[in-house]
Parts: sequence; structure tokens; C-alpha cells
Amino acid sequence: MQPEMNIPSSTISSSKVEGTNVYGLNGDKLGSIDDLVIDKASGQVRYAALEFGGFLGMGTDLYPLPWGKLQYDNGKDGYVVDLTKEQLEGAPKYAKDDEPEYTDDYGRGVYDYYGSPWVR
Repeated sequence: MQPEMNIPSSTISSSKVEGTNVYGLNGDKLGSIDDLVIDKASGQVRYAALEFGGFLGMGTDLYPLPWGKLQYDNGKDGYVVDLTKEQLEGAPKYAKDDEPEYTDDYGRGVYDYYGSPWVR
């Protein structure tokens, strides 16, 4: 029998992702993950809906970020993206109570904005 190795898991429950802070490369907090959008056919996370803007949770919008843009940083206990607040201000967004229909055309627009390749 081999001894158990204490290797950190590379998986996480979606309930633990929701609420996790997201930071820009400069270390500024941009917002937090509100929700994950999962592709039904592939099972892959397509987007992380970033809650950004507003004040004390009021007037915030959700910004769908391609999941591949987020990199987990153990030191920050959060995700880091190579974006600035200014870039997010012009990004695709929606109101919390007005979720879009996540069609392929919508997805291509989001991925194009962030310069990420759309893979179906």
C-alpha cells in the first residue's frame, strides 16, 4: 500500500466558486463571481458571471467572462484576470434580473470582446 499524498485538489464545487473575488493583474479587486454558466452538451464551464460596478451590491451588473480568462491565485484566494476596470466598463453585460439567452452568437460576441477563441 502506498502512503497517502497530500496533493491539493484541482476541482471545486460551483457553490464555493460563487462569491470568490476576482482581481486585475495590478491587484485591484474587480468584483466577485456571481454564477457559472455551463455548456449542457460538453459539461464545460463556458462563463463566469462577474458581479462588477454599483455600490455595496446595489446597481451591479453581471459581466460574462470566458472561463479560460480566469486564473486561480492561491495567495489571493481568488481569481486573477488580465483586465482593467476600464476594459470591463465597455464589456458585454446584463442586469442581474435580465439574464441573456446564451446562444452561440452571444457567446462568440463575448469571446471576441475578450480576444478569446470561441470553441464549440
